[in-house]
Amino acid sequence: MAVLLQACLNGARRPVPGLDLPATPGELAEAAVAAVEAGADALHLHPKDATGADTLDAAAVGAAVAAVRSAVKGVEVGVTTGAWAAPDPGARARLVAAWRDLPARPDVASVNWHEDRAPELASLLLEAGIGVEAGLWTPGAARAFSAWPRAGEVARVLVESTLDDARAAPADAAAILAQVRTAHPRARILVHGESAGAWPVLRWAADRGYAVRIGLEDTLTLPDGAPATSNAALVAAVAGRAGRLG
Repeated sequence: MAVLLQACLNGARRPVPGLDLPATPGELAEAAVAAVEAGADALHLHPKDATGADTLDAAAVGAAVAAVRSAVKGVEVGVTTGAWAAPDPGARARLVAAWRDLPARPDVASVNWHEDRAPELASLLLEAGIGVEAGLWTPGAARAFSAWPRAGEVARVLVESTLDDARAAPADAAAILAQVRTAHPRARILVHGESAGAWPVLRWAADRGYAVRIGLEDTLTLPDGAPATSNAALVAAVAGRAGRLG
């Protein structure tokens, strides 16, 4: 069976010359089509405001999700709820609560468990019919998530090594994963790294059969170190590995 491959299309990055980073709904839709054609099974994106910054505003989220879903029907579309987009926890909850009434709601949303009031935000999403991806950046966050009474209801657990260190990042991911597996051995897991850790963590996770992700949010280089100017190029590099990671 092939491993789930999620494409993370933009992240908190801002558009810069020479980098095909999607920001507008139309650009996200184009990038989504190319990523899916290259082999992606699911999509993660950060809706942007007019300045190119991440936003949780319902109108922007709805427009981005609607454009992508129309372009790639039947593919899971997920978004961020990162605190950097709305630092006040109360304001963040109010913004996300407004997603309930969107004609095009995201299928899933990531919730970073080290951020303030993460369990409340996750519950709000579940009650709105939006799946939760529990983002775990540290073993401590993994322990806190594992103790949450609704942990078994999330769509998947994101084991996220944020170390910019090719050698240390896989061990960091393994330490986070171990905390989750102890309490929730059957949890659906997606593992990824960032920057210098992106490709080592991806190889480590794929070799063990875990779902993975790649895209311009996580890295700007291909496995050989060459610059990656598009999400499709990054996805293709994964999809072609070992016969589509199968």
